[in-house]
Amino acid sequence: MLKPIQQFPPDARKNVRYVLTDIDDTLTLNGRLPAAALAAMERLEAAGKHVIPITGRPAGWCDHIARMWPVAAVVGENGAFHYRYDRVRRTMQRSYFKSTDVRSADRRRLDELKAKILAEVPGCAVSADQAFREADLAIDFCEDVPRLSPEKVDRIVQIFEAAGAQAKVSSIHVNGWFGAYDKLTMTRRLFHEAFDEDLEAIKAQVVFAGDSPNDQPMFAFFPHAVGVANVREFAGRMEVLPAWITQQEGGFGFAELVAVLLA
Repeated sequence: MLKPIQQFPPDARKNVRYVLTDIDDTLTLNGRLPAAALAAMERLEAAGKHVIPITGRPAGWCDHIARMWPVAAVVGENGAFHYRYDRVRRTMQRSYFKSTDVRSADRRRLDELKAKILAEVPGCAVSADQAFREADLAIDFCEDVPRLSPEKVDRIVQIFEAAGAQAKVSSIHVNGWFGAYDKLTMTRRLFHEAFDEDLEAIKAQVVFAGDSPNDQPMFAFFPHAVGVANVREFAGRMEVLPAWITQQEGGFGFAELVAVLLA
């Protein structure tokens, strides 16, 4: 049963050092980033908490986010890489799960899958942000196209998986890639490489906020996983749900979470 975030224990709040968050429909709402969400991230940074987006969005976006948002790092493309911007040296530090050559080979295989998916699932489209991606293929089922039925979304997943690819459903895209990684895999690596932390040992000091099926590895791992209110839309399609839930949706739910953490 999802518990209201207002019941989050005061002792646990004091111990939180890191706040990890999905972006689409967790920080955003209806495709936009509310000022309340950005202000909440700034409040966390001012309080000494590390804010780290964990997203399916592309490398090009993640470069911008790492540079210009009040964040300590960002994990992108569902775990293909992590980026950190050193504001003192003014350099971007990038770490990828796969080498450049392997990513190039994967791209050729994904291009073949792209043609197959577009031919077999009418109404879907390649995501508008695909040009900025390094490791995966994002198929749009509701961001810039009329919403597809759950059956069509499932068919996209089946085509990816039949080819040996991973496939994860977000609130807007089906993301497919080759490789045994996900959001949690790269988050573990980020904590080791950037913060010299064993994520397993400190997971009670971490909050993760999300909203959709591709967040399930994070929901399962973190005892203080939080769903913004719109996570209920996917409840019937998820095997793992977060421990806590906000009253409000999207970025306003994230701001609600931060208000509780900093109360």
